[in-house]
Amino acid sequence: MDQDAFFVSVEIRKNPRLTGKPVIIGGGGDRGVVASCSYEARKYGIHSAMPGRTAKLLCPQAIFLKGDMEEYSKASHEITEIIADKVPLFEKASIDEHYIDMTGMDRFFGCMKFASELRQTIIREMKLPISFGLSINKTVAKIATNESKPGGELQVTYPELRPFLDPLAIHKIPGIGHATYKKLSEMGVREILTLTQIPQQLMFKILGQHGLSLWQKANGIDLAPVVPYRERKSIGTQATFESDTMDMAKLKAIITGMVTGLTFQLRNQKKLTACITVTVRYTNFETVTQQERIPYTSLDSFLISKAHNLFEKVYSKRMLLRLVGVKLSHLVSGYEQIGLYNIAEEEYSLYQAMDKVRNNFGTEAVVKACIVTQPPRDEMGKIIKYNPRKKKVLIENTEEEEPEVKKRSKIRSFMSEKGVTGTKSYE
Repeated sequence: MDQDAFFVSVEIRKNPRLTGKPVIIGGGGDRGVVASCSYEARKYGIHSAMPGRTAKLLCPQAIFLKGDMEEYSKASHEITEIIADKVPLFEKASIDEHYIDMTGMDRFFGCMKFASELRQTIIREMKLPISFGLSINKTVAKIATNESKPGGELQVTYPELRPFLDPLAIHKIPGIGHATYKKLSEMGVREILTLTQIPQQLMFKILGQHGLSLWQKANGIDLAPVVPYRERKSIGTQATFESDTMDMAKLKAIITGMVTGLTFQLRNQKKLTACITVTVRYTNFETVTQQERIPYTSLDSFLISKAHNLFEKVYSKRMLLRLVGVKLSHLVSGYEQIGLYNIAEEEYSLYQAMDKVRNNFGTEAVVKACIVTQPPRDEMGKIIKYNPRKKKVLIENTEEEEPEVKKRSKIRSFMSEKGVTGTKSYE
């Protein structure tokens, strides 16, 4: 079962006036990437992972929305709860996709009827469109789902397997990316039927083990079981810069902000992490990662120190960076183990107080000082104090202003648009 243009559907549910319009989630900036798009936008050739600049050229009248991952995650969780309440075994493959094993249910109820009623229940309770494909294994079911979209349902029985798969293009097979499709197309392999006629030894010679896997999928063979749904074991975030940079102070400040945001999530979810990973992507798109196993913790200072050390290891080339990311994995439920002979107790109490402020006043109510944009300085290196009276005169081009003007706090005066904190965006 797969939601139809999930992110867009959630936005349309919130704002019905978007119905029938080309809507794009993400891709707003010059370096932005399309996260999702409506079927009206797809008619112009727009698809997920496309650069936002290209999407604007293809469809200038498209409506670009920033998106709300918190709301999408909430809707996904509610759909998962509906499915978990009604099916014997399911696997959550992504935020909007579920595999369901209904083996044996045809004897008592009928798999197609059951799946159709489950789909209608989700549509009725969530007010979101969803499609499904029913077949003998996960690969064929996924292909059938994609063929039934939007808002459809399709069953492919074993006798219908070859007539269904053979005429389809090879890019319909899950796991065939752009490079593999190009390589097979140059060989004259463009339909699944042609792919099935290639000897397995030749597929292995061309694409290795991946070639054998594609050959099996083309023949409708997939022995992968439906893995029972488990709670996620990692959380992470990454930032793509508006302009490539190698400013070490800036990069470490961004990593610090990422870690503090992730540890805040950990403590709210009553989780601990035992592994931290740092990822960088150079200006030539080379991506390098480095990870380290650590004692279970959710303390900012320890994880920030580890993240900085890993960054120094992974950033081996003195090249401009276009992306940096941090991931915390091997998550378990629990609380910080406070030692007897260190300051962990005081430190943990501090984080609890900070978390309380963030929960009450927003995640950016308390931040690390290094994340805040530095104040402007004059030629002598002294900080230029914020003068709200002078700023207002410059903007309005007036000579006088009311004498009693409330001064903004110094911290807020430093937090300009060029230094957005947390995991939202960085210049």
